[in-house]
Amino acid sequence: MFYMTRDDFIKKVDEKLKLIRIESDYTQDKMAEILGISKKTLIQIEKGRSTLGWAGAVTLCTIFRNSEVLEMTFGGHPQDIILSLAFTGYESNYDKTMGGKVWWVNTESKEEFILQQNIVSRHYRILGGQNRICSSFDYEYIKKRLQELCSDSGGK
Repeated sequence: MFYMTRDDFIKKVDEKLKLIRIESDYTQDKMAEILGISKKTLIQIEKGRSTLGWAGAVTLCTIFRNSEVLEMTFGGHPQDIILSLAFTGYESNYDKTMGGKVWWVNTESKEEFILQQNIVSRHYRILGGQNRICSSFDYEYIKKRLQELCSDSGGK
């Protein structure tokens, strides 16, 4: 089974850097300034000779979070992927989801919870109603968390 790693994530962001820059209508000088790197480094990344690294990839995805290029690359906003790569199982007060009609496939429903998998990045999330509860690339973790949630809800 494919699990995205930080290196996979960085590589995808590196590969899309030029498209994101063009999508935003920035010159190389302006994009380099925004990302806090030299123009020379930016050019090397766009040519596939260098990399943004983890911090740079996260920075780009944060600043350009509304990029259609990023959305198409990662099957939605990359925030969940970043958090899932940074932490084994990430839980927070997420914004409401639109139900994941385009990028998500329901893999299991249990009580009021739905386990979904992203068709692009292959990471998982648990929804309770329209609220995201947690996300992870670790299937065993997510299954265990779903079981805990169902136990905590008292088998409603």
